[in-house]
Amino acid sequence: MNNKRIYLNAFVMNTPGHMSAGLWTHPDNDASGYRKSEYWIKLARLLEKGRFDAVFLADVLGTYDVYRGSRDPAVRRGAQAPVNDPSYIVPLMSAVTNHLGFGLTASVTHEHPYTFARRMTTLDHLTNGRVGWNIVTSYLNSAAVNIGLDKQIGHDERYDIAQEYLEVCYKLWEESWEEDAVVADKETGIYANPEKVHDIHHEGKYYKVPGAHLSEPSPQRTPVLFQAGASPRGREFASKNAELVFINAPSIEAGRETVKRLRADFEKNGRKPEDIKILTMLTPIIGETEESAHQKLEEFKKHISHEGAFALFGGWTGIDLSEFDDDDVLTYVENDSMRSVIEVLTRVDPDKQWTIKELRDFIGIGGISAYVVGSPEQVADELEQWMEEAGVDGFNLAHTTSPGTFKEFIEHVVPILQERGRVPKEYEGATLRDNLFGQGDRLPEDHPGKSTRKVRF
Repeated sequence: MNNKRIYLNAFVMNTPGHMSAGLWTHPDNDASGYRKSEYWIKLARLLEKGRFDAVFLADVLGTYDVYRGSRDPAVRRGAQAPVNDPSYIVPLMSAVTNHLGFGLTASVTHEHPYTFARRMTTLDHLTNGRVGWNIVTSYLNSAAVNIGLDKQIGHDERYDIAQEYLEVCYKLWEESWEEDAVVADKETGIYANPEKVHDIHHEGKYYKVPGAHLSEPSPQRTPVLFQAGASPRGREFASKNAELVFINAPSIEAGRETVKRLRADFEKNGRKPEDIKILTMLTPIIGETEESAHQKLEEFKKHISHEGAFALFGGWTGIDLSEFDDDDVLTYVENDSMRSVIEVLTRVDPDKQWTIKELRDFIGIGGISAYVVGSPEQVADELEQWMEEAGVDGFNLAHTTSPGTFKEFIEHVVPILQERGRVPKEYEGATLRDNLFGQGDRLPEDHPGKSTRKVRF
């Protein structure tokens, strides 16, 4: 076993109930404080103390209304509803930290790239280069309808839109302003040289953006690019653009197969293995001993909302589980929701078939990804097992209670991983990209995002 570094992200959302439906009711869970600045400030300080690489902020722009054909179950159980905008909490957290990164989820189908590019550049300036973008295409029909579409855009077309959206953003971030365009000369009164600010002249199938970027270059120019699509079309998109890829895997076997497919797509598109990090979602449940950890799990199970879990599952997959019996076996259904979710449960591990009853008992803790239960040493061992056997580079750690899950992990598991050489004792870079890859602040020259450049700096 080698000492390959483990990358750690905290998986959170600006909502009372994220992946473990109903667990906001647990007396040790402070997640209902998500509305207050103090909640996010406290969490940011904790995560930086624990040497987490980033806090990964999930988001949706609609309600989960597939289960029983209504949003009521999700609203009633606090299943990612209500949900506030994640972008406004990034400056709060960055102001009290120096190294922690921030992965912001934003959809390419619900905001124009011209205004979005400015928002991300602004955040990169405010965080001193510590922002990343989780590129999503959105899967909730309720979101599409509420922004004025007749229905959700088809799954594969959403990725076509996403690719052109990225091309526009790349041009704005990488091409529009030359490195030395800003002179800020008080003697001459010249702030920027207009000859070094360029229109991007983009005219494509989905977007027409003729002009220049509104913002001067930020420390990273392009934010670190996160992506979570694991369907064939999602993997193709990720292999062309992503620097970090998040996967959901209910088992090491499923994780191994997903990683294998992703790595093959990366290679096919000319990306080097070291250019991309793959992180899987995992929910740690930690006790002083294995027995106490399992006792904690049983206590958590008392707070699961199966109605809330089924509401989330319906939104993720487009499948209404109220139409099935407990003994029915889940099968692959192709629709315009997140195909990667149903694929990982039905196709990735051919030896595993999920009944509806098994799903109900499983997805209440951590959604559709695995959870690990044990003493600090056992949790550290299992994380290393995932690294070695599934081939992941790290973990997107979800919580049962917040900040309790993160506090326990930082106090009891991180020191073990640091002693094993898995987690750095100090941050290794100033910007998020440099901390993750150790190769500077900017996109590497061989990244596909550089191919749009007409101006060479």
